[in-house]
Amino acid sequence: MAADPKNLKPYGDHLGDGGVQVSFTLPVPPSDAAKEAARLYAEKMGLEKVQVTCMEGIGPEFTFFVVYGFSKLTINFDKIIVPKMEIPRLTHKEIEEVAHQKLGCSTPGCSTQGRRIVVIGGTTGSDAHTVGIDAILSMKGLAGDKGLESYSCFEVHNLRAQVDNKVLVEQAMKLKAEAILVSQLVTQQDQHIKNLKEMLKLLKEVKNRALLVVGGPRMTHKIAHEIGFDAGFGPGTKPSEVASFIVHELIRRQKDGQEKSKSRLEGKGPGASSKKGRSLFGWLGGGGEDS
Repeated sequence: MAADPKNLKPYGDHLGDGGVQVSFTLPVPPSDAAKEAARLYAEKMGLEKVQVTCMEGIGPEFTFFVVYGFSKLTINFDKIIVPKMEIPRLTHKEIEEVAHQKLGCSTPGCSTQGRRIVVIGGTTGSDAHTVGIDAILSMKGLAGDKGLESYSCFEVHNLRAQVDNKVLVEQAMKLKAEAILVSQLVTQQDQHIKNLKEMLKLLKEVKNRALLVVGGPRMTHKIAHEIGFDAGFGPGTKPSEVASFIVHELIRRQKDGQEKSKSRLEGKGPGASSKKGRSLFGWLGGGGEDS
C-alpha cells in the first residue's frame, strides 16, 4: 500500500491514519482537572480519539503533557514548494578559477596579486556562539572543507562574537565589503529575527548593497529571504557552499549591471527615454541624433 501524495497524512499506527503525538505545558499544577484540560485542548486543536499519555509536574504551577490523537487534515505533497538556491556547488579550485576569470580576482593559489572579494562576518547582538561563523570563515573550515580564509579570492574579516549591529555596518562600509555574513543562534521569542531586521535597517540607511548571508541552527533559505537577506544556510553547511554562492551571486549582479548599462546605452532601459534616438557615439559625446 502506497501513500497518497495528494492527501498526505501522518503515520501513527498504520498508513494514512493521521496519528500524531504532541507535547505542551499548561500553567496549572498536575491534577485530574489539568489532565482533562489537556485532553479538551487537544480536541480543540482538531485531534480525535485523544489520549493523554503523560502528565508530569515541572514546577509548583506547571504541568507537562504528551498527548496522542488523530487528525483528519491532509497536505498535498505535490504542491510543496521550498525555495532553494539554484547554483552549482563548486570545488575549492573551481571557485578560485571562476572568481579569477569572471570577477578579476587573484590568480588561483596566489592571493598577493589581483583583487580579492572582501567578506566580513560575525555573530551579532548578544549572541556569543562563534562555532558556525568560525567554521565558514576560518582556515580550518568544517569536516575537511576549508574556510573562506583559505581562498585566494577572498579577503576575510571575522569580527567574532557579540558584535553590535552598528559596529558591523561601520566596518562593512569602511572595508567596502562585498559580502556580509551573520551567524545567529535561535533565541527565545525570535529575538534573533528582530536583531537581523535591525541590522538590515541600518544597512538600508547607509545604502549598503553588499551581499547579505545569514546562517544558524534553524535558519533556512526561505526564512532568510522573508527577512530580507540574499541567502540563508542551516546546520551542516560547508564553507565551499557559501563560497560558491558568493561568487555566483556576484557574477550574476555584475552581469545584471552590464545588461542594464547596455540597455541604457541602447535607449531601452529605465531612465533612458531622454537618450532615445541618439547614437552611442552621440550619447557618449553629449549630443547627436541617430544616424
